[in-house]
Amino acid sequence: MVTLTQASIASRKGIRYIIYSIIFIIIARGIILTGISVYKKIFPPPPTPPTVSFGKLSKLSFPEKQKPVLNFSLETAEGGLPQFPDQLKVYFMPKQSSNLLSLDFAQDRANRLGFNIEAQQLTESSYKFYHKTSPSTMESNIITGSFSLSYDLNVDPSPISVKPPLPEIARNSIKSLLSGADLYPDDFEGGRFEHNYLKTESGGFIVANSLSDANIIRIDLFRKNYDNLATVTQTANEGNVWFMVSGIKERGKEVIAGEYHYFPIDETQVATYPIKTADMAWQEFSSANYYPASLGTTLEGENIKIRKVYLAYYDAGIYTEFFQPVYVFEGDKNFVGYIPAVVTDYYGE
Repeated sequence: MVTLTQASIASRKGIRYIIYSIIFIIIARGIILTGISVYKKIFPPPPTPPTVSFGKLSKLSFPEKQKPVLNFSLETAEGGLPQFPDQLKVYFMPKQSSNLLSLDFAQDRANRLGFNIEAQQLTESSYKFYHKTSPSTMESNIITGSFSLSYDLNVDPSPISVKPPLPEIARNSIKSLLSGADLYPDDFEGGRFEHNYLKTESGGFIVANSLSDANIIRIDLFRKNYDNLATVTQTANEGNVWFMVSGIKERGKEVIAGEYHYFPIDETQVATYPIKTADMAWQEFSSANYYPASLGTTLEGENIKIRKVYLAYYDAGIYTEFFQPVYVFEGDKNFVGYIPAVVTDYYGE
């Protein structure tokens, strides 16, 4: 017959064995996971090869620009070139096409932006619309959907007679204007924006030092980040969509100028492509095979220190078949240069 003492001893032994078993399992699990981790570091699995499913890519659309002869040296915060992935995504951009309803759509958009639907035809695809209440005009391309706004300040200078709004308020004004015409896509919702205060001088606008010195504010909109990479455009820090906003809160006078060049991206159609190593990109760039997005105040023959090298997606502002990455080189004197990031072999003629 088992006594209470014997039962108590057996119970304590059982609990001890259970605790020892749990500790053993925890230690064994840790050893196994550590071993697997060490093995993977020593023998890493082969990377997934790029899909390159779009085949040969169309070359990036860089406009022709004259550039001075410059000498470059690398002086980054990292002390050299950063590490980059060996492949990146490329996105398909569906092509816009003309149809019998293109003019109808343009007229509807003009009406929702405050313009009369009766238009003056300038070319086969370009039309000019006149604002209903102000000396403002809109020139619209009925095929691409791009348009520009302008306001005749000689007829009515009131928009520049008051101080402009703060940047966030100006951005919200643009968002409201564009949203009313279904022209504010998700790309803008998650994207950054830049601003510049401007003042009038000699019949034009120049950069103002502060809000108190300004007559107008310019807001530049950029797409959201793709794969954690920012978007850059033909001219550094200038968006393909930008507007100048007045301090007058009156429809037709609040936005006095701007341009809208936006082409959608199909995020469901994507492929991966190998990209140049940082060393390859630097060799190509330092051999003057770059596009000058900003020459800043550089002069012929100058030595320019490159302070920052990074990857971004290039938004050309015109229709291109694919949305592609570029290497960006930023240096002294506001210099910015781009080179295509995808390995050269994957570009067509």
